[in-house]
Amino acid sequence: QVQLVESGGGSVQAGGSLRLSCAASGILFSIYSMGWYRQGPDNQRELVATITSGGRTKYGDSVKGRFTISRDNAKNMVYLQMNSLKSEDTAVYYCNARWNTYDYWGQGTQVTVSS
Repeated sequence: QVQLVESGGGSVQAGGSLRLSCAASGILFSIYSMGWYRQGPDNQRELVATITSGGRTKYGDSVKGRFTISRDNAKNMVYLQMNSLKSEDTAVYYCNARWNTYDYWGQGTQVTVSS
């Protein structure tokens, strides 16, 4: 059974910071690319950040310079450090694991930024 479990969401003031965590099980974590996506009030799923098995990162334009994705293969964990949060960052954030045709998703964690 593959499981991706997000944690760390919550409510924060604009300008504040939050760190999301995703714990993976049931996969050979080290070979998967990991990512964070979000769905805001418009209900569209948007790329936030990805990190390959080799540590190469990619960010959505709206979060570049503010968010940082990282992974710890020894712990089967991926993180999203979110700084300088804006009200537009309010969304449900989903953890993703991808390898070839395999594509798994977590249940999501709510992030609410008030201004």
